[in-house]
This record gives sequence, C-alpha cells and structure tokens, in this order.
Amino acid sequence: MWLMAAVATAICFGTNNSIFKWSTTRHLSKVNIQFFFYLAAFIITMSYGTSTHSFRPSILSVIMGITIGILNANGNIQMARAFEKGPASLTSPLVAANAIFPVLAAGVIFHESIPLLHWIGIVCMLGSAVIIQYSPHKGTDTNYAPWIVRVALAIVSFGLLGILMKGSSYLHIHSLDVLVSMYGGGCAYLSAWLGREKVNVQEVATGATVGLLSVIGFSCYYFALTTGIASIVFPVVSLNCLIVMLAGLYLFNERLKIYQVFGIFAALLGLVMTKL
Repeated sequence: MWLMAAVATAICFGTNNSIFKWSTTRHLSKVNIQFFFYLAAFIITMSYGTSTHSFRPSILSVIMGITIGILNANGNIQMARAFEKGPASLTSPLVAANAIFPVLAAGVIFHESIPLLHWIGIVCMLGSAVIIQYSPHKGTDTNYAPWIVRVALAIVSFGLLGILMKGSSYLHIHSLDVLVSMYGGGCAYLSAWLGREKVNVQEVATGATVGLLSVIGFSCYYFALTTGIASIVFPVVSLNCLIVMLAGLYLFNERLKIYQVFGIFAALLGLVMTKL
C-alpha cells in the first residue's frame, strides 16, 4: 500500500507541475497561483481538522510544518527564477537530484537498511528523473552566477523538505498537524510576494485546483513515509517528472526523445528492483 501511496503522490505532484507548465503558456502569475494553492489547501486541511477534531497541534508540529511550507514555496520560487537566469536544459535535472539528500538521510540519520539491489533500483529511478528532464539545446542564457545560486537554493529547499517530512513521521507527529501548519506557513510566506502582479479569476481557480491535488499528494506522501521505506519513497516521488513528460506529449504536442525512452525503462526497472 505504501508504494501505491508513493506512486499516487508522484501522480499528484506531476499533475500539479503540468498545471504550472500550462500556466506559463497562459502567462499566469506563478506566485499568485502558489498563494491561492496554499490558501485553498490550508482551508481544506483546517476545515477537515476542526470538523473531525483531529487537528491537535503541538509546538514541534507547528514549527516543522511552517518550515516545510516555507521550504516548499521557496523551492518552487527559486526554481522558477532559475529557469529565467540560466540554461533550462540543466535546471530541472539538477534540481531533481535533490532527492539524493533525503535518501541518504534515511540511511544515515533514520537508520534504514538499504539492500544492494534496492540501491541499484534507487539509482535507476534517480538517474531516470534526471535523464527524462534533460533537454539539450534548450536554453542558452549565460547568466550563470545568479542561476547557480537559484539552483542551489532550490536543491537545499527541496532536500531539507524531504528530510523534515521523514523526520516528522519518524517522531510520530500526526500528518494533519504538519499539513495545516505547512499550508498556513506557506500562505503567510507567499503573502509577502502577493500584490506585485494583478490577480485574475483563472489564477484563483488554478491555485485552488493545485491546492486540492497537493493535499491529496502530501497526505499520500506522509502515509508512504510512515508505513514504508523512505529511501524508496523519495525516488518514486521524484518520478513525477514522468507525468509532466506525458502531459507534454498529449497536451503540448511535444515529441518523446530517445533518451527519455531509456529514462522510462530505467524508472520501471528501478521500481521492479525495489520490490524484489
């Protein structure tokens, strides 16, 4: 079940990233969409928590949730800025490599035993996530200093996010307590960016849709981390790029590259190996 939950997380995150990609073709504000995504998700989780009396926050859950929310929002913003500053062909693959940090943390900090065959599967999945997103000859800007700073900040943000999520499940903190604080903290953080661009109805609707998918995705994410093997969950979630790639094929009329085909086979091989 936990592996299916991780796959469901990848599907939700991949769908959201596809929506973000679609929003760029409509020239919608990324910051506005993110703000309303966090706001909608906060309303959903808080409403559920209060109606079922299951929201019982502690100081630790609030601190961890707010930190995770800020890291996620900052990672998305830094990645968007990185696309503007440097070569798009390298931005996504480099940022995707952040998954290696929570994978290592699962073994070093949380003492998960990772068999050699599973390590091979993990490497296959992480490698496929990088290969699939690599786009040669796409993006030739040379503003490398600001670009590498943005990429580094995105990697650190997403990497720490994964470690903190595993940490909260390791400490048996209820996922709802963290999610409410996460979305509330992210919403407060993004409110500082709000107002720089005019808000339209489509951005609100898009943000609300992303927020709903995010709640489903992160709920599955926590279930997978709590009941499964984190060192496998993180690479599986990183395969959300497969959904983005498929969306590109069917929605944006993009062509499948030969190296992406190899990436798909590597991802499937990695999944099989982690179950042997």
